[in-house]
Amino acid sequence: MEEESNLIEELDLSFHPLTQKLWRDFELLFGRNGACGGCWCMYWKLRGKEFSENTGSNARQMQKAVVDSKIIPGLLAYSEGYPVGWIAVEPRSAYPKLAHSRVLKPVDEQEVWSITCFFVEKKHRRKGITVGLLKAAVEHVKAQGGKIVEGYPVDSSKNQADAFVYTGTASAFKKAGFIEVARNSPTRPIFRYVIQSPITNHESPF
Repeated sequence: MEEESNLIEELDLSFHPLTQKLWRDFELLFGRNGACGGCWCMYWKLRGKEFSENTGSNARQMQKAVVDSKIIPGLLAYSEGYPVGWIAVEPRSAYPKLAHSRVLKPVDEQEVWSITCFFVEKKHRRKGITVGLLKAAVEHVKAQGGKIVEGYPVDSSKNQADAFVYTGTASAFKKAGFIEVARNSPTRPIFRYVIQSPITNHESPF
């Protein structure tokens, strides 16, 4: 843990919401393949054939349209002014595919913000950037007035290729302070971070 913390400090990370101004950085980070298989982080927003028939340039244009409409679909991580990581976080209602998932079905009726995807530049992986992105996402949701941040990591004892753990790992969520609240599949838990409301002068903690 201490070694990972030192790596993060060495990277001097900063985090910024994806806006029109930073779109070029998003393209630079995702590269020609749109991160993975031409996804452009649209996987959770498109169901079935709608996704498979629109990977590549179509998915890129769809994501750009989201950003152009002033919606913030996630945050970029920077190291020395260079984009090195990405986390997708929006209200759960922004992800239609989640609404039809048996494994990741709603835990309850509370409104939550969902973390659905990570992408870290290859040479910057295994350096704790995912944990930093998670903490930044919590702060972002807090600034938007959100109360609960939810994630759907992979929890497996087997080492898997990065392409198969794009929703993050359970260990990273734990390090960022998230707690497991449900598990409908052996390897797919649901984690939450409940944002505490600040205590005002009129409130007592006792």
